[in-house]
Amino acid sequence: MFFHIILERNMQLHPRYFGRNLRENLAAKLMKDVEGTCSGRHGFVVAITGIENIGKGLIRDGTGFVTFPVKYQCVVFRPFKGEILEAVVTMVNKMGFFAEAGPVQIFVSNHLIPDDMEFQSGDMPNYTTSDGSVKIQKDCEVRLKIIGTRVDATEIFCIGTIKDDFLGVINDPATV
Repeated sequence: MFFHIILERNMQLHPRYFGRNLRENLAAKLMKDVEGTCSGRHGFVVAITGIENIGKGLIRDGTGFVTFPVKYQCVVFRPFKGEILEAVVTMVNKMGFFAEAGPVQIFVSNHLIPDDMEFQSGDMPNYTTSDGSVKIQKDCEVRLKIIGTRVDATEIFCIGTIKDDFLGVINDPATV
């Protein structure tokens, strides 16, 4: 799920960036440092949409660096238990498969894949139905349901299932 939230961060800036472009330099450094990161509490920061406020800087003793409190708006992505996502399969093995939905990696165990699908090893490992009509392999798109999340300080891991109604392969590049 995507959210638009307001966050705060203390930014340290070297004195060479001071001058009339101070705000632009702070904004550029903020985007470079924050976009694409993950905090366990808020999720993955997708994009900074605006800067609310830049506070007064505090000079750090001995270094010359200045610390500015910055309040900014951003779009974050955080998956939740029970959420339905569309993901791209990145790896298939006998234990299940891994898929990516944006920045989050999801593991689907072979116990959470429908019973009529069997693992086929070979040069392109996949899960195939007994009649061969549906195939889950690398680079195919699947719709899955998140059944569990584990949140670390800098990462979010998910477990998913395709053993439910309207879940499974939605686009197979091999058939196109």
